Amino acid sequence: MLQPKLIIADESVSMLDVSTRSEILGLMLKLRDDFGLSFLYIPHDLATARYVCDRIAIMYLGKIVEMGEVDSVLQKPLHPYTKALIAAVPVPDPKEKRGEITIKGEVSLSPIHLPQGCRFHLRCPQATEKCGREEPQLIPVGHDRYVACLAS
Repeated sequence: MLQPKLIIADESVSMLDVSTRSEILGLMLKLRDDFGLSFLYIPHDLATARYVCDRIAIMYLGKIVEMGEVDSVLQKPLHPYTKALIAAVPVPDPKEKRGEITIKGEVSLSPIHLPQGCRFHLRCPQATEKCGREEPQLIPVGHDRYVACLAS
């Protein structure tokens, strides 16, 4: 691979210490800028996603539930799962508190036996009966912003 156009980086820095992680992420950004590369960056860490990405897609059980410009999604999340993910990020200032969002139940680990309707409805604090019957589609909710939720 001498001149790739796209690099898929799945959990590429998750097991690295902070200084090495910073160096690798900096290298990725330099490669992007110097060579016009695109990255599909797949993290489980919203902080590195915010640092590296221009756009973000939040997935739950293999389905995109929210998507848009990274700052827009992380500053004003619309989907209950995105809100819960952001609420779970530790705040470095012990005096500052984030709103707590409780997710109930356990994640279904079976890709064969997915819940009917919205995949998140069994754990969602905002779920309605409709959420258990219908699978929400990803719909536009603003400039370059999409959400798949019947309850929000």
